[in-house]
Amino acid sequence: MTAKQATIFVVEDDDVDFKLLMRAFDKRKIANVVVRAVDGIDALEKLRSGEVSKPFIILLDINMPRMDGQEFLKEIRQDPEHQDTVVFLVTTSKEDEDIRQGFSQHVAGYFLKDNVAGSLDKIVDVINGYWQIVVLPE
Repeated sequence: MTAKQATIFVVEDDDVDFKLLMRAFDKRKIANVVVRAVDGIDALEKLRSGEVSKPFIILLDINMPRMDGQEFLKEIRQDPEHQDTVVFLVTTSKEDEDIRQGFSQHVAGYFLKDNVAGSLDKIVDVINGYWQIVVLPE
């Protein structure tokens, strides 16, 4: 059985960070389908409408308008359809509370965008390796 390629669902409000992330994917010739949402409300709408095809991995920013990443994470963890979704937090927040809160909601990883271009390259390397060896739920 061949594993289906994972969709990458990026929930990121910052256009520059999103473009840098896409460049990091391009540099590594990663051709997975990418769907973007600009905040938690937009992300919920895209998930519930079926716009994001399974299997998928979410790369989630924390600091966003309307509904931030932590609020979005709590919402999907209460939804039986999406409670087992693989989520990586990709954020500038170094706050202990954000880190604790993320892991209490069962994130797969917490990545800092401290030196954005360099750190995004490393994050993409980790994500690329992850979905190649992990079996994701359909």
